[in-house]
Amino acid sequence: MTSRPPVAAIVSLGLTQIIGYGTLYYSFSILAPDMARDFGWSVDWVFGLLSASLFVSGLVAPFAGRLMDRFGAGRVMTLGSLAAALSLIICAVAPHRGVFIAGLLLTELSSNLVQYGAAFALLVEIRPREAKRSITYLTLIAGFASTIFWPVTTVLHTHLSWQQVYLVFAALNLVLCLPLHAWLSLYGRGGRRADESASGSAQVVTGLLPAAYRQQGFALMLIGMGLLSFVNTALLFHMVPVLTGLGLGGTAVLVATLFGPAQVLSRFTNMIFGKNLGALQLAVLTAVFAPLGILVLTLTYPFVPGAMLFAIVFGFGSGLSSIVFGTLPLALFGSEGYGARQGQLTLVRLAASALSPFGLAVILERTGPDMVLWSLIGLGLVALLFFLALARLGRVALQPA
Repeated sequence: MTSRPPVAAIVSLGLTQIIGYGTLYYSFSILAPDMARDFGWSVDWVFGLLSASLFVSGLVAPFAGRLMDRFGAGRVMTLGSLAAALSLIICAVAPHRGVFIAGLLLTELSSNLVQYGAAFALLVEIRPREAKRSITYLTLIAGFASTIFWPVTTVLHTHLSWQQVYLVFAALNLVLCLPLHAWLSLYGRGGRRADESASGSAQVVTGLLPAAYRQQGFALMLIGMGLLSFVNTALLFHMVPVLTGLGLGGTAVLVATLFGPAQVLSRFTNMIFGKNLGALQLAVLTAVFAPLGILVLTLTYPFVPGAMLFAIVFGFGSGLSSIVFGTLPLALFGSEGYGARQGQLTLVRLAASALSPFGLAVILERTGPDMVLWSLIGLGLVALLFFLALARLGRVALQPA
């Protein structure tokens, strides 16, 4: 039995995650204005369609998770790459609004099959006991998706229409992601080259919580992750308008650019120094960063160094939350049924991602940025309380009868 993480699988999935998030998610904000112009919509309406598609795809996520448990995550990701390419083609050639909306919905549905939840499930299948480290390494690589695809999309769009850019992105999913996912499926559940030790009892992760505590623990985890996702997504989506409203003016964009590098730094730091940090401890630590960072901004604006510290602290917590999303359900509930649990977590996260930008926009318009910050601090502290309760449940479960 080997103790090494599956390097080839991690690197391959890192590439497909960068392409998956870059083509299906990060490129949208750059191309949306031209989409709106071509179909006669406002830009807000186009983003509203994206939010609705995210919400609907979240409803399907638990079903996708069960498919991964039954047929193997690799096979589902292979199908997802085909669906992703098809969805981008449909959007690109859409003759009218209805076809475009259908393509956008398929884009978000296919993202459930190829992005983090599915990739984490595949790493758990390939080598369960090394999945915690593997997930950390994967999130470090995939953290460069926005850094790569925002400029790549911008450069392509200076020479190509948004439809042509989407056709290029469809080709990337077909030519690179689909073959890699098909190859990786051979090593996952049901694959011909699946390592027997990875599927045997010696490699199964049993989970920290015994059966009597699992229902309560899962509810605490879902609510905590949902609230944390709401806070992170809401402020990330509106970061520049909020910072501008707080009086930072032209420096708002500069401050916001620190968020991405801080995400990558947090994952690198955890990879180097967090080897002995348990998943529950990491979850509690992650939940501290969001309200702490926002509190720093609230107490220091419009002082630019304070805003920069906020962006770093907030980005640090957001980067760790992706690791917690993958490692916490594995640590608490084990490797059996991991795909289904990831599907339920994805539902909660996507629902929060779909609703939070709209909810925060309403608060921002009616009350101003100060109330936005205090509201998010409050929600972040509530999320922290749920993770603290989950940590206490873990300690109780470990106590001898």
